[in-house]
Amino acid sequence: MVNVMTIYIDVLFLINFIFDFMLLLTVNVALKRYSKIFRMVLASLLGSISLISLFVPMSSLLLNLLKIVMGFIMVIVAFGYKNMRYTFYNALYLYMTSIILGGFLYYLKVNFSYSKGFSFYYKGIGFNYIYLIIGAPIILIVFIKSLKALKEVKNYYYRVKIVFKDNYEILVVGFLDTGNKLKDPVTGKSVILLNRKILKGKYNIRSPMYVPYNGLNSHGLLECVKPVKLIINDKELNNYLVGFSDASFKLNGIDCLLNYKILEDI
Repeated sequence: MVNVMTIYIDVLFLINFIFDFMLLLTVNVALKRYSKIFRMVLASLLGSISLISLFVPMSSLLLNLLKIVMGFIMVIVAFGYKNMRYTFYNALYLYMTSIILGGFLYYLKVNFSYSKGFSFYYKGIGFNYIYLIIGAPIILIVFIKSLKALKEVKNYYYRVKIVFKDNYEILVVGFLDTGNKLKDPVTGKSVILLNRKILKGKYNIRSPMYVPYNGLNSHGLLECVKPVKLIINDKELNNYLVGFSDASFKLNGIDCLLNYKILEDI
């Protein structure tokens, strides 16, 4: 018995057009290209027309190359051509967004439906349509907001190498805390904060100095030492003390809070 699969070209074309338009719209917003809507519509139409290649016999390698070329053509039509770097980043974000949306679509297909042709169904409802109308915009909004949040904070992360006495050194990820303006009133040196747990059982603090501090809900004396070397993003700084915090920092993966003065020295 031969199973016959019915393909509705108009439906397939419409789904692909909506999908491509949403991808281009995401790139437009995420990269702030400020492209006009009609250019993205035209690029989406070109992408949909390329579906004809699915019905032309060709090797998988040639098909994949055609898809890559079509992606570059789409971003050039949608956002124009300024230089190769500009075009490459547009295409890269287009493919990244496509992978995110396609992965979510595949997840729905595997977990909530059974296949039927180019679409998939649950209790007679085509999930392709539900996904494109409801799911895709939600995923795109989450993706754009996450991307913007990442761009806002990425410049505040630094590679930090601290060398203590006896040539004991540690490598940590530091975060620039704009609220940390702590300074030793005696030496005039600014203070960066290090999670004390990093040194537990590995290094004994000797001959510390104590710097007074005032927080929102606390005040007291902070145990500090003068490091032999403090290297931040490959630049050595000398006018800093390392203070040891007993409290864990709320930022994920951060063990060091840098002083605001770092902005002036790097």
